[in-house]
Amino acid sequence: MTDQELQQWVEHISLRDFGRPFLHRATFNRRLRATGGRYFTVSHNIEISPLQYETYGAEEVEKIIKHELCHYHLHLLRRGYRHRDADFKNLLKRVGGSRYCRALPPAGRSEPYRYRLVCTECRTEYLRKRKLDPRKYACGKCRGRLKLYRLDIAEKR
Repeated sequence: MTDQELQQWVEHISLRDFGRPFLHRATFNRRLRATGGRYFTVSHNIEISPLQYETYGAEEVEKIIKHELCHYHLHLLRRGYRHRDADFKNLLKRVGGSRYCRALPPAGRSEPYRYRLVCTECRTEYLRKRKLDPRKYACGKCRGRLKLYRLDIAEKR
């Protein structure tokens, strides 16, 4: 899907569900990973993550567009456009937008854990990204001593 097709789609949703035109720019931004979209209060433009479209499809992205349009229209009407505002929550519920976008799968990253702590008493395992001194810590279940192991690449999977 191109930016031009997204622009037309956002304009259509705005007229159909909000009864008001969308008069600014809607574009894709591939750098958006932790969020499905964003609304700019200064320029009134909207950015949408194309990764959401590729991963979850048009139905999920339409909910994200509705979410961003709620920000857009309420801000232009000088009403509560923030997530915590009742105006925003009510409008979002009325149009059927999503409150949160779905999380994207990790981008080709392997398991981030490099160390494994094992309790010598109850055998409970704790995975850690950073190396630590096991003498300074104890097991959270039985207060037993911990032993540190470095995870190999084959062991991570």
